Amino acid sequence: MLKKIIKGGHKKPSKSDSNDFGYPAAGTRNSGSGPGVVVNHASRTGPPPVTPNTGLVVVVPPPMNSVEPLPLFRDVPSSERQNLFLRKLQVCCFQLDFSESLKGVREKEIKRQTLLELVDFIQSGSGKITETCQEEMIRMVSVNIFRCLPPASHENTGQEVTDPEEEEPYLEPSWPHLQLVYELLLRYVVSSDTDTKVAKRYIDHSFVLKLLDLFDSEDPREREYLKTILHRIYGKFMVHRPFIRKAINNIFYRFIYETERHSGVGELLEILGSIINGFALPMKEEHKLFLVRALIPLHKPKPVSVYHQQLSYCIVQFVEKDFKLADTVIRGLLKYWPLTNCQKEVLFLGELEEVLEATQSAEFQRCMVPLFRQIARCLTSSHFQVAERALFLWNNEHIVSLIAQNRGVILPIIFEALEKNIRSHWNQAVHGLTVNVRKMFLEMDTELFEECDREFTEKELKSKDVEEQREMAWKRLAEAAAERDDMVTI
Repeated sequence: MLKKIIKGGHKKPSKSDSNDFGYPAAGTRNSGSGPGVVVNHASRTGPPPVTPNTGLVVVVPPPMNSVEPLPLFRDVPSSERQNLFLRKLQVCCFQLDFSESLKGVREKEIKRQTLLELVDFIQSGSGKITETCQEEMIRMVSVNIFRCLPPASHENTGQEVTDPEEEEPYLEPSWPHLQLVYELLLRYVVSSDTDTKVAKRYIDHSFVLKLLDLFDSEDPREREYLKTILHRIYGKFMVHRPFIRKAINNIFYRFIYETERHSGVGELLEILGSIINGFALPMKEEHKLFLVRALIPLHKPKPVSVYHQQLSYCIVQFVEKDFKLADTVIRGLLKYWPLTNCQKEVLFLGELEEVLEATQSAEFQRCMVPLFRQIARCLTSSHFQVAERALFLWNNEHIVSLIAQNRGVILPIIFEALEKNIRSHWNQAVHGLTVNVRKMFLEMDTELFEECDREFTEKELKSKDVEEQREMAWKRLAEAAAERDDMVTI
């Protein structure tokens, strides 16, 4: 789980200005740009433009003719470093072809070294970069990272859709450059020299939305960087917080109700886990709606096992923040309880235990009847892991205390399941755990236990009588049918 959001001393900035740099949409998944390079401009007819008021040279990206390394920052006077910074950024906008490892090796290495220098320059804090440099840096970052992601392995190939857990992760071939670009962006966002009032002009809603689109990348290394960067943006740019939450909601809605395919649900939930942890009380209605409309329905998709750990953390955070939400959460789990997927049932039972751990008596009483009807079904499951996980609930002291307070309602619901396990369950471990639970109830309230036992015995006798009557009825019908056949034959 991510570290808690760093609480800065920044005042709440004004509404973000929309800014579109006209980033070129790369039609290929390859990204690249050469760090620390200079290009000989054969076609240049005049001097480079100079920005007003700053005197900084804005270098227009030239065509890829010949690439030469630029000088190091330490080798130029401090007065020229901003211009050098701009030149390095502009050259890093070049896209290099990573489809062939032996193609453009020299240019790739020059770009990689230049990106390393830019990262070191930002990280060292050797000089506060100008607004023009910030704008160009975000433009360079955008050119490199915002690209069309390759289709998933099952798309447009005719292959059968496989379990996401069994798929080999796709590794981005341009990662040696992409990693450094992400590192540069991260250092810029977390730097104490970065003024949010200026930076929000470039890290705007459009930029954030494109970052969120990249969470569908199949490369886990890229998603890890995106997670850290978006989390830092959420912490530093307060003006973007509602927008980020809404945009994540929309990703979840599309995943739940349309595609059931998205690579970054787990990472987005990790960010949300940290955000939920920081919610102020009393909780806003917006946050409760997010729980009901997005988080709880995330239990429905088939690949829930891929992100269940992060989802469970978010759900439990809500209940720990506001214990009155326990009833809503438990009923939500029951609504999406799996019917045929035993491994999913085991996950749900584990999450249920964590939720019950944070549940108070009043909320428990509201949902205990449907809850223990489901638990009774799990107790008699022929899949031993489901039955065993359900029985493990009685190892939790808090849950046992809740059950003990309401044993008059709970024991009659699960008594039959316990007796069936003892008499006929095939797994020895389940049999032993059931005996322990049965003994626990007997020690809690002997009179109640004997009453349940009596009712169970009477129910069994009645069912035997019903079964005998049914057999006799079928026997009479068979005899009558045989007589009719004889009469027809005669």
